[in-house]
Amino acid sequence: MRKMSPIACLATVLLAAGCQLRAEEAQTPAKNPSLTSVALVPAVASAPVAVAAPTPDSLRPSPVRPVAAVPDTLRQVIRQLHVALGPAAAALRPEVLEQACVGYLTLHPTGRIERAGLLAVADMDLPNTTERLWVIDLKNAKVLHRSLVAHGQGSGHLRARRFSNEESSACTSLGFYRTAGTYDGIHGYSRRIEGLDKGQNANAFDRYVVLHAADYASPNYVRQYGHLGYSRGCPALPPEQFKAIIATLRVGSMLLVSGPGLASRWLDGGAAGRRFVQRGWR
Repeated sequence: MRKMSPIACLATVLLAAGCQLRAEEAQTPAKNPSLTSVALVPAVASAPVAVAAPTPDSLRPSPVRPVAAVPDTLRQVIRQLHVALGPAAAALRPEVLEQACVGYLTLHPTGRIERAGLLAVADMDLPNTTERLWVIDLKNAKVLHRSLVAHGQGSGHLRARRFSNEESSACTSLGFYRTAGTYDGIHGYSRRIEGLDKGQNANAFDRYVVLHAADYASPNYVRQYGHLGYSRGCPALPPEQFKAIIATLRVGSMLLVSGPGLASRWLDGGAAGRRFVQRGWR
């Protein structure tokens, strides 16, 4: 193995820490001028400031259209899966589960997703006070994990309503992701993710958008402030659950971050139907 120079080693360390450091800057407004009108609540307690009360977010999720060209047989299988997942998936909207299943079936045969029978889905259109991340075992129709998950500071208050692939946006990026390796960063044990949707999340790896723990993504934070805090785009997880979730989503697992305006080449209902006939969830 080629030995890295001291400068190269330092550069690597700084890159690994970069986005993680920015994740702590939840109270700093995003630099993108188009996002400066967002009413933001500090992610940490601070001295009282005289500001106008923000307009409350609507708690009603945006309608999700069914994925086009999904065969009736596959759509019925996905509905049966939703029922079999039981109460743990009661808040997982069937249309969002359909998006995740279609994406999984389309992506897996391409080799981009190596881990069969497992997917994770985060519905960022739900309020951040709800457990809106699910890790699902497709073969056994079981919810392995359900948890809170934070969205980016630039994306909104209770719900994520603005999304961006740009470095300076501090936004969550919609689309399908492949999980990559783990490392120890400023938040400890973290897992990198690779965006698979050009134009929507392809910059995630370079932005250092990762799965990591954050105190502002905990139930205690919700009880204290009435909402989660905000990352710089990372899907931050509760400290009590992050290790188990990251360990389950081993390299090559699929994650869907869903929200209003999601569009993906992997939402191919016809291809998903053909794949399911051939191999099922394998």
